Amino acid sequence: MAQGNAGERPASAAILVIGDEILSGRTQDVNIRYIANYLAQIGVDLLESRIVPDDIEAIGEALNALRARYTYVFTTGGIGPTHDDITADAVARAFGVDIVEDPRAIALLSERFSQTELNAARRRMARIPKGAELIFNAISKAPGFWIGNVIVMAGVPMIMQNMMDVVGPRLAAGPPVRVETIEADGVSEGAYAEGLEAIARAHEGVSVGSYPAFTSAGIKNQIVLRSRDAALLSRATAAARAMIESLSKELAR
Repeated sequence: MAQGNAGERPASAAILVIGDEILSGRTQDVNIRYIANYLAQIGVDLLESRIVPDDIEAIGEALNALRARYTYVFTTGGIGPTHDDITADAVARAFGVDIVEDPRAIALLSERFSQTELNAARRRMARIPKGAELIFNAISKAPGFWIGNVIVMAGVPMIMQNMMDVVGPRLAAGPPVRVETIEADGVSEGAYAEGLEAIARAHEGVSVGSYPAFTSAGIKNQIVLRSRDAALLSRATAAARAMIESLSKELAR
C-alpha cells in the first residue's frame, strides 16, 4: 500500500489476538504493546484490540466487524502446524475464498525442512487463502499473509516482530504521535483532576491521561500527553507541568 499524503486523515488499525491460551491466562500477550508502539511511531492510529478463542465463527465475526471499520486489521496467532491453528481457515471463510496449499509457502518451508521433515502437520503452515500475498519471516520461514486490509501474523513474539518489520514500510504512514510524560509524584490525582480536565479542554488535539502506579515507595502518578502537533503538545505540556509544580509547592508549605 502507498504512503499516506499530508493532510489526509491518519490510517486506522485494530488488532485481533487469536488463541485460547491467551484467554485462559496461560500465555501473556505481549504483541499488542509491540504493534501499538510500532504503529504510533509511523503515524497509524491503533483504535481497538480484541482477543478471541480458537473458534472459526468467533474469529470470522470479529474479523468482518473490524475490517469494515479500520484501514488495517492485524491478527496474531493461530497459523502454526497443529489442529487448533485455524486462523487461515477463518480468514478464508470471512473473505469467501478457497484455502489452498500455496507452492510459494511450500518453497519457503523447504528452505528449513527436508522432504521427510515436511510432514502433513508442517504443510498446514503452507495453507493460504487464495489471492493472499505472503509475509515472509527470516526466523521460521513459515509465512504470514496479507489479504485485503487484513494482515495475518504469527503469535510467537519474535516471529511476529519480524513480520511486522516486513509489512511496516508498506503501511500508509503519517506524522508520528509525539509523547510527553510528567512525573506527578507526591500530588494525588484528586488534587489535579479538575485542572487536568481544563487543560485537556483547552488543547483540543492533545490526548491527556493520568496513570497511577503502586510501587514500594508509594503511589507514583504520571501525566501523559500525546499529539501529532508538536507546538500544541508543547503548550499543553507546559500548562500541565506548571499546574503540578504549583500544587507541589502548596503541599510543601
